[in-house]
Amino acid sequence: NVFTDHDTNIQNHPGKANVVADALSRKSGMVAGIKVEEEIIRDLERLGIELFVRGQQGYWASLRIEPDLISRIKEAQKEDSEIWTIVENLDKQVEFRIDDDNMLCQDTRLVVPNDVSLREALLTEAHSSPFLVHPGSTKMHHDLKKYFWRSGMKRDVATFVSRCLICQQVKIEHQRASGLLQQLDIPVWKWDEISMDFVTGLPQTQRRHDAIWVVVDRLTKSAHFLPIRKDYFVSRLAEIFQQEIVRLHSTPSAIVSDKDPRFASRFWKGLQKAWGTRLKFSTAFHPQTDGQ
Repeated sequence: NVFTDHDTNIQNHPGKANVVADALSRKSGMVAGIKVEEEIIRDLERLGIELFVRGQQGYWASLRIEPDLISRIKEAQKEDSEIWTIVENLDKQVEFRIDDDNMLCQDTRLVVPNDVSLREALLTEAHSSPFLVHPGSTKMHHDLKKYFWRSGMKRDVATFVSRCLICQQVKIEHQRASGLLQQLDIPVWKWDEISMDFVTGLPQTQRRHDAIWVVVDRLTKSAHFLPIRKDYFVSRLAEIFQQEIVRLHSTPSAIVSDKDPRFASRFWKGLQKAWGTRLKFSTAFHPQTDGQ
């Protein structure tokens, strides 16, 4: 017996008198309860719920949820010119009405004003709220259109979801996995293989050129920058290609390009086949293939 080997004096200390007891002397259930209560309070704070605790012997809580978005929509409606136009012609509008809270509604749905910050807050609440866990654009629009109305809301929802990093990282792929990226073979001679693409959206020159056709040698990286118009037909591009590329460097054995309708046309394919040139098209949404 351990106690017989020592001069031990055991004294009882009532639990109610042990005010400053350490955590190890308390029951594990009580500690777990305290921890759970703290976690609940933190969750309520994250959800924007105001919690009041009163009393020393017991816990009395009062929860109050303030519909902040609804209040903001109500105030923003008063300053929106488009909404005022609808309100002034309300007798001619069949689908719009003023509800009991003096807010404009489209049937039973609340009209959202043209306020960028308000729209962003509404979309954030409908997408990133702990109750909704990042729905896709289809479900998010389906949920929003039950209670809110705005012209172009479906487009806004799709744009918002496409910008969500979490959604892009965890979204499910419904297609076969793509293969591993393979580097293009290095050409053995200059101007034997070329890549080409268009640079568009440029201001118009005096000769009405508004685009540049960039043709690059894949070995030496030397390039031709040919001024063109973006509305040139493939026949005109073929003339320029023969005059500026074939005349100086002979016909290439392979051309790497994107799937521009002019490069994928029967005329262009037939011309390159007659010259003995292989066409290598890049995969969709992967412009790095024909880049340098």
